[in-house]
Amino acid sequence: MGYAGGTTPDPTYDDIGDHAETVQVDYDPEKISYDELLEVFWTNHNPAARPWSTQYRSAVFPADEDQRKAAERSAAKIKADMGGKIFTAIEPLARFYPAEGYHQKYYLRRDYVLMREFNEMFPERDGFVSSPSAAKANGIIAGLASKEELETFLPLLGLSEEAQKRLRTRGK
Repeated sequence: MGYAGGTTPDPTYDDIGDHAETVQVDYDPEKISYDELLEVFWTNHNPAARPWSTQYRSAVFPADEDQRKAAERSAAKIKADMGGKIFTAIEPLARFYPAEGYHQKYYLRRDYVLMREFNEMFPERDGFVSSPSAAKANGIIAGLASKEELETFLPLLGLSEEAQKRLRTRGK
């Protein structure tokens, strides 16, 4: 989680200025294409919803010209399919600012038992924030993994048997 799309230097949650809250998606184009990511984006929000604030506006922040063109093509298709106006913005990504630590991995941070183990694994904030293991555990706790995905990912997270057992319980 973080902030993008604005001009305020070094935005924070309390001083976000004209930035939007957003997420940065790092992906492997050998495994998933940018067009496929855009499909997920469009199907997981309502592009016809008017933003009620700059901070919470719906936006895509393409990192380069190819991504911008792909985003515009996908937005045009969504607009045609919906038959009306869409409010999702396509804005160039000037810079992504990671949000404060307490905004990262929200569901995982609420589990003090699991956090104790993750704090041992990642004593530095940046390691925790960028950890695929922490991201997967956060998603599991949020209920975003199927039982099959849970069993596939658990052995790969580098967690103790106790932590894996806790995730099995929390991920239901």
